[in-house]
Amino acid sequence: MKKRRFLFALVMLLTMSFGIKAQEVPDVLGRLDYNVISTAVPFMMIAPDARAAGMGDCGVSTTPDVYSMHWNPAKYAFIEDDFSVGLAYSPWLRQLVPDMNIAYLAISKRVSPMSTVAATVRYFSLGDINFTSDNNEDLGTYSPNEWAIDVAYSRKLGNYISGAVSGRFIYSNLTQGIIDYTKPAFSVAADIGVYYNRPVYWFNSIDAEISWGVAITNIGSKMTYNSGNTRKDFIPTNLRFGPSIKLDIDDYNSLAFSLDINKLLVPTPPVYLKTASGTDSLDASGYPIIFEGMDDNVSLVQGIIQSFYDAPGGFSEEMKEFTLSVGAEYWYNKVFTVRAGFFHEAKMKGDRRYLTFGAGLRYNVFGLDVSYLVPVNNTATSGTNPLESTLRFDLIFCIDKWGSNTKLERTPSSN
Repeated sequence: MKKRRFLFALVMLLTMSFGIKAQEVPDVLGRLDYNVISTAVPFMMIAPDARAAGMGDCGVSTTPDVYSMHWNPAKYAFIEDDFSVGLAYSPWLRQLVPDMNIAYLAISKRVSPMSTVAATVRYFSLGDINFTSDNNEDLGTYSPNEWAIDVAYSRKLGNYISGAVSGRFIYSNLTQGIIDYTKPAFSVAADIGVYYNRPVYWFNSIDAEISWGVAITNIGSKMTYNSGNTRKDFIPTNLRFGPSIKLDIDDYNSLAFSLDINKLLVPTPPVYLKTASGTDSLDASGYPIIFEGMDDNVSLVQGIIQSFYDAPGGFSEEMKEFTLSVGAEYWYNKVFTVRAGFFHEAKMKGDRRYLTFGAGLRYNVFGLDVSYLVPVNNTATSGTNPLESTLRFDLIFCIDKWGSNTKLERTPSSN
């Protein structure tokens, strides 16, 4: 039966590559103007919290908070709050689907002066979808969904450095058992991260903090939605690294700047030799002939290794696989904050480029953040970008300060 298979493929593609302006039309040799890396469960790469989203998706080396799991779990060791709970929500791709959304619950607890544990739950709903048969018979309305559960252990390795490991279970049910020969998919994955934070004193007058972080996330098994023996897809294993600097200008004002660099550690699709009619040229065994690049049907470890040198376009294309995020955050009296950022992805790899803005409030045990996304490019077909007007909201509760008058801050303690 044919039941809107295209919608699932569309959603999975758009979640990773929102800004593609033209179709991938190869020439006779198979070369492409676009060569986007696609993975299973791309929702795992969506920024869950409004703070990082307001800073252009920066988070690997920013000051720790309860949402650090997604960015760099090593930051938890330096989190100021002993016990924090966070809840984030974002309507997603509302330009395409009216009821798609992502929700995120995070908890962190310090268990010793050196160690912190954390757990998160991420839930992604694709909205209500009406299934029909080949004969246009109504098969009912279903709600495809994906979710992940994470746990992490973070520990200080010295006065200024920490490390962390986390485990993750990912579940994806896109067809709800309605489409023949399909099943829910799952994966088990892990993260590793390192975070460095050190106070410095500049120009004999400004207290500052220099930090950097590196994390490899979603190191896990490949997935398939096909109930038969078939090729499996990589999950979005990702390398994220970058520095931050925080300046305490005076007793009331502080300013921070951050840079995140990201690269998917997933094989790049090769370019296949094409016939004059545009179909793949096959070898004697019936397999497509690779003209440029490398076979991307490899193991997890091999895929991570070859992701640094397998792009069909060589070094130039390999460099295009890095995305850049820059962000800034201003605090007044550790109570009110405004943020701004920019995210850039090469046109060949998806063409996501957007400005972000955000604001937040902290008082006593309660915090609120909101962010807003403004694309700087539109699609050629509709003139609008699916990410246009994306909003994110998050709340944070400092449970250990409940009943006190201490204001909630997001800055790590000095060591």
